[in-house]
Amino acid sequence: MYAAGADDHTPPPVEPATSFAAVEVHSEEKVAIAVEPYDTKKKESIFRIDYLEHGVMPVRFIVTNDSDHPISLRDARILFETATGQRIQAAEPEDVERKMTKKERMGSKIPLPAPLPPIHTKGKDSNSAIEQDFNTFEYQALVVEPHTTRAGFLFYDVSQLTEPLRGASLYVTKLRDAGGNELFYFEIPFSKYLTAKSQGTD
Repeated sequence: MYAAGADDHTPPPVEPATSFAAVEVHSEEKVAIAVEPYDTKKKESIFRIDYLEHGVMPVRFIVTNDSDHPISLRDARILFETATGQRIQAAEPEDVERKMTKKERMGSKIPLPAPLPPIHTKGKDSNSAIEQDFNTFEYQALVVEPHTTRAGFLFYDVSQLTEPLRGASLYVTKLRDAGGNELFYFEIPFSKYLTAKSQGTD
């Protein structure tokens, strides 16, 4: 199903990671990482697809580098860690496509005399919309320059979780400084976001 709402499908403005409730700051390394789940129909209306309906959680990922040197995410692992310790990798467009229901993935089948196969009338459009969303919104910066913030979305399959954010966190490893040294890992609990949301401050 296509998401109802925004027509321009424009990413939100980039703000420093410290502007968000769910943030972890490494003062010595001068790097902050924040996460913001798009866990409501209203928030995810910026996308072309209703991902939540298909058990996929869009998570905005924000990295602020306040140091004087670039940091690299080329080897980074950015995992959704559930309350039970399961770590989920971010989905690729084809993974999301597989999550679509048969009707949305295949479209309405028009019966034809054998031996011709059914005509699939909608699948291509859905796939195109997913690819457009990933091209527009996916986090893509492999390097975060000094005194710069980079942001984008990662998409996680949380369809097997009843309350995916409760007790979960985003676990980030293998960020490297300009010398190739690995930064200390980040573990940003989604509980910070849930608390702010419950207080109306998210």
